[in-house]
Amino acid sequence: MKTIVKTIGVAAAFAAASLTATTALAEGERYVLVSHAPDSDSWWNTIKNGIALAGEQMDVEVEYRNPPTGDLADMARIIDQAAASQPNGIITTLADFDVLSGPIRAAVDQGINVIIMNSGTPEQVADVGALMFVGQPEYDAGHAAGMRAARDGVESFVCVNHVISNTVVGERCRGFADGLGVDLGDSMIDSGQDPAEIKNRVTAYLTANPDTDAILTLGPTSADPTIQAVKEMGLDGEIYFGTFDLGTEIVSAIKDGTINWGIDQQPFLQAYLPVVVLTNYDRFGVLPGNNINSGPGFVTVDALSKVEEFAGEYR
Repeated sequence: MKTIVKTIGVAAAFAAASLTATTALAEGERYVLVSHAPDSDSWWNTIKNGIALAGEQMDVEVEYRNPPTGDLADMARIIDQAAASQPNGIITTLADFDVLSGPIRAAVDQGINVIIMNSGTPEQVADVGALMFVGQPEYDAGHAAGMRAARDGVESFVCVNHVISNTVVGERCRGFADGLGVDLGDSMIDSGQDPAEIKNRVTAYLTANPDTDAILTLGPTSADPTIQAVKEMGLDGEIYFGTFDLGTEIVSAIKDGTINWGIDQQPFLQAYLPVVVLTNYDRFGVLPGNNINSGPGFVTVDALSKVEEFAGEYR
């Protein structure tokens, strides 16, 4: 690949956000992607690969920035800093509308084109003045998963939420409950992001609620420790287990029968497509008329070949 990836230090005042850039092949065209992900979340490696490949193919400079610990206040400052650098466009998640809508609106007011990816709703996207949304409608994905689980005989579940502050992601749990036709109630637990703590909390919940039919995790951060908990409790293959997103451990668990299915929101496309859209919008004034849904798609043991080959890289 011709893309040259480098790490750029960010001033401490802006939380030393992680920043990756490619050398621009087209003078003056630059796009910045700001995510809410902490450095520890490997799921976002696919996002980084997506933006890097789009930058290479479109001959533009691209940068990836994030708050190292996932602190959303830091993320808001990073968006402000990105806007101050006057890029052609900003691609950002909208993990918390209250915290991030102000900086995003300010960027739009400066004349910077913005696309929301991964986290947010069409209503929120319109409210902040962004061009469009590229991602997975979270409630709809959860609802589809709940309906699938209901057809498989599931009547109760626990949702392991490792990003409780991200209300949009929590919509996955609510959609799943509605798809099952049950109240969410106390079925969603705040697991935190520490792997050991996640495993302990899942184990404690299943011990206290032995009649639980199913587990729903919201990504590798919560899925990987939950896989360990299920196996240590001897429940692998016994309890219905679905998850959002993919990763190496999730793919292995689908393959060995611990996980029934994973929902692929195709994060590669969430980073790749906004760069392509923004570049063509700047160059030719063309823009898709609707938001782009990158998911959901169910991945089962019967469809693992390409997923297994590219898990954690492009899938």
